[in-house]
Amino acid sequence: MTLTPPAAGSARIDPLAPAHPGRWENGPVVVCHVDRAAVPVRLVSGRAPELVTEHFEVHRPGGRLLVLHRFRPDELDDDVSTVVAGELGAVVASAPIFERVVTGIVRSTVGDPLTAWSTFYANSLAVLRHPERAAEPAAVCPPEASLAGFAPVHARALDEVVGTTVADLGACFGFLPLLMAERGLDVVATDHTPGTMRLLSAVARSGVVPEAASRLRTAACDARAVPLRDDAVDTVTAVHLLEHLPAEDSVTVVAEMCRVARRRVVVAVPYEDEPDPVYGHLCRFSPDVLTALGDGTGARFRVEADHGGWLVADLG
Repeated sequence: MTLTPPAAGSARIDPLAPAHPGRWENGPVVVCHVDRAAVPVRLVSGRAPELVTEHFEVHRPGGRLLVLHRFRPDELDDDVSTVVAGELGAVVASAPIFERVVTGIVRSTVGDPLTAWSTFYANSLAVLRHPERAAEPAAVCPPEASLAGFAPVHARALDEVVGTTVADLGACFGFLPLLMAERGLDVVATDHTPGTMRLLSAVARSGVVPEAASRLRTAACDARAVPLRDDAVDTVTAVHLLEHLPAEDSVTVVAEMCRVARRRVVVAVPYEDEPDPVYGHLCRFSPDVLTALGDGTGARFRVEADHGGWLVADLG
């Protein structure tokens, strides 16, 4: 789920960049809200759509991908990602294209960039706080891929935190760090994409989560080399990050987590039959893999299953 952390396209996306009202363009992707902007004549090929679904109409004018939609502001939340993955399938088979389409939907639905994203964040956080109130996921979305289905992962991560200071690696949109700040924790959210961290910083200052303005800071960095001192925070979390990295990097990231954490490291991963390329997943995890990572920490640890796999290591 979500615009996944280390996808190749993210570095080339500025989610707050200026755009035409109702239309967002980046590289080979153009996304238009058909009720808010006329589709430019130059983008219409005169041919029938390549694909028509419940939410989308897809064209390929001049080698570009043109996605038309009618999402409403109240429908903007992270479940847009699962609708895109479910309905567009092979059209968005790579993470860079997937990310551009989802970003374009948010930006073309609400005119002002920060207002568009603040709407997206407010709607998403509302579901994560109260998943029982969420609407039924679209038929194309497996329940576990929806926001409501993922809410238990966030809740478990919050419950695993010890102390008052946290670093969250691979934060992506930063829903979890925002919820941590809301609980009164001081949080450093990190991700390798500067644009995503600029977006999270702007949203944190916008008042979507009032506590975040003073309790959350961001850092754009590689999870293998976090710019924090040794023993900088009480807990370091990496929630659905490692599956986006080559398998050999997991040991490096967990070692870096142990360096930065004073008390605990918390790792969560999905258990999949095969890594999902749409979400940028590169490797598959099992309890044995997590146990090997735990052994490598030299600390007391536990491996548990709960909406995926968990490795929790206590460092002292």
